[in-house]
Amino acid sequence: MNVIYVLWLRQLKRYLRSRARLIGSLGQPLLFLFAFGFGFGPMYAKAGGGNYMQFLAPGVICMAILFTAVFMGIEIIWDRQFGFLKETLVAPVSRMNIMLGRTLGGATVATIQGVIVFLIALLAGFRPEYWYSVVFALPVMFLIAVLFTAFGTGVASVMSDFHGFQLVMNFLVMPLFFLSGALFPLNDLSKVINAIVRIDPLTYGVDALRGVFLGTSHLGLGPDILVLSLVTVLFLIIGSHLFSKIEV
Repeated sequence: MNVIYVLWLRQLKRYLRSRARLIGSLGQPLLFLFAFGFGFGPMYAKAGGGNYMQFLAPGVICMAILFTAVFMGIEIIWDRQFGFLKETLVAPVSRMNIMLGRTLGGATVATIQGVIVFLIALLAGFRPEYWYSVVFALPVMFLIAVLFTAFGTGVASVMSDFHGFQLVMNFLVMPLFFLSGALFPLNDLSKVINAIVRIDPLTYGVDALRGVFLGTSHLGLGPDILVLSLVTVLFLIIGSHLFSKIEV
């Protein structure tokens, strides 16, 4: 447990020390929040959809968590290149504990990013149906963060090149976001798109966050949490297995 705590704390300290990284990671979510929120808002309202900012904000919060969580995996490649990972792996501790420490640290960072975007969304006009729902939103945000941090860790464990990791992640992450229902309602989709949306784990994260914040969930809050929990456990198992096979 000490190893898990130390690695969690190390990830958090890295994040707090890097102001440029913090600001840079907020750029894309804020672009979507303001450009889409105010740009498409009038059209969405005319189509009978209501306040687009209310609909969009939970999706953009999930976007901030997704990108931060997945790209935490690049630190494994960084540590491998500069020798810190070797020092960690030769320690007399379980690699499972090392992976969990890194994953929980990355998930904490991603959750903080999500909270920051949530606060900015409030300034942009987003309002939860009930303010106490923020308390219930935090565990959902953390669950999403753990899921995608484990995913990023698993992918990074089988790669040794920074550029290759970024290309693979961009190839996977952008479809995960755009097909999650973060930007559009899930009603009346074609059968093909609906099937793809249903196998996208981020779909359940976005829908769960909307359910908590707004009280409206397309798939049901219970099924959302269940799927997120099962996929998180699956990714933790896969990520732990791949991490245990790292050779430095």
